[in-house]
Amino acid sequence: MRYEIKGETLPVVICQLEAGEKMITEGGAMSWMSPNMLMETTTNGGLGKAFGRMFSGEKMFQNVYTSQGGNGLIAFASSFPGSIKAFNISPGNEMIFQKSAFLASEASVQLSVHFHKKLGSGLFGGEGFILQKVTGNGIVFAEFDGHLVEYDLQAGQQIVIDTGHLAAMSSTCQMDIQTIKGVKNIAFGGEGLFNTVITGPGRVYLQTMPISNVAGVLRPYLPTGN
Repeated sequence: MRYEIKGETLPVVICQLEAGEKMITEGGAMSWMSPNMLMETTTNGGLGKAFGRMFSGEKMFQNVYTSQGGNGLIAFASSFPGSIKAFNISPGNEMIFQKSAFLASEASVQLSVHFHKKLGSGLFGGEGFILQKVTGNGIVFAEFDGHLVEYDLQAGQQIVIDTGHLAAMSSTCQMDIQTIKGVKNIAFGGEGLFNTVITGPGRVYLQTMPISNVAGVLRPYLPTGN
């Protein structure tokens, strides 16, 4: 499989498949494709995995696209202004994504639900108790809000993140929460009560424009029901 990511603010990934190659995506993610791409809707692993994907922000059913009778083309566009990034997944090189980040992948990649080890980090970490874990062997495409900034953390090195800006991290990283200190800071600082703390080793991917922040900015301008 060969691919090309085009566009900046509203990107799309265009995949070129050889005969018999397969791509997996959630329903509604396909943007355009060649006529020889065969679609099959499946739970992809049974109802248990389907419910797990639903809890991690994806749909229960996935679509499998297969290139038949020769080379095929299929494209997946982002659903929100931001970034599409490709990750090479292999044993020992798994990734943790924010909820709903999964866009598409090769058929050899598995998507499952990932629970925070500590309840506190799930309840107050900004992206909820449930994230997405990607395992297997192959390429996965994820969509994030705004632009991505990457940091490599050494063992024990930490970075403190404001709510919602965590996009992805290596599965070797640890996530926890940190209470903002000082009554005045909490009451007047405008940063909420908690920050997310990521501890290395591993790579952290931060997004510049979380959709939750966009919703908060727009809320005062939206009409309210009677």
